[in-house]
Amino acid sequence: MEQDDLLPLSALQHFAYCPRQFALIHIEQIWVDNSFTAEGQLLHQRANSGESETRGDRHTALSLRLVSHTLRLTGIADVVEFHRGDSGVSLPNRAGLWQPYPVEYKRGRSKSEDWDRLQLCAQAIALEEMLHIAIPEGALFYGQPRRREQVILNGELRDKTRRTAEAMHACWQQRQTPAAVYDKRCERCSLKEHCHPVKNSATTYLKRMLEL
Repeated sequence: MEQDDLLPLSALQHFAYCPRQFALIHIEQIWVDNSFTAEGQLLHQRANSGESETRGDRHTALSLRLVSHTLRLTGIADVVEFHRGDSGVSLPNRAGLWQPYPVEYKRGRSKSEDWDRLQLCAQAIALEEMLHIAIPEGALFYGQPRRREQVILNGELRDKTRRTAEAMHACWQQRQTPAAVYDKRCERCSLKEHCHPVKNSATTYLKRMLEL
């Protein structure tokens, strides 16, 4: 597969959050920082500030390059832990078997939507392809409560991850930015001023015009 066929793994979270946001960033090449993106970048820098290390039965690898040819995604995992146990993969200069356990760092708190879980699942799928081993779970570390959320990588989440990746590639290939539609997510988006989402519906707009 050519490198041009691969999209950034982090773009999956952008697309799941808002297809228009994905298109503005990755097709139109527009990016603006706000307090939310700055906080997220700082959290990732802290996660990747040290070197890989082994403590007891846990080896922690930082900034691990990933690629999934089935999802056509590539990127860097914040943290991949390897837990020594009865199953797993071999690691250089380390005895025993080690089970991979991806950990993705995110700002804020846990969300009911699957935006972050999809990105974590894609990382796990990439690791499975690279290491030829099943990865049943991982974790999201949220900066505000400084707490991990365990994520079971079940069939439903994997299917949703694959469908989202396919839809994202279709959007990329069409090179068309979806229309702007306002909802509550817009207030937290750093691209709001470039996106110009329509806050009021056509009915509300006409009603206001008639009242003038």
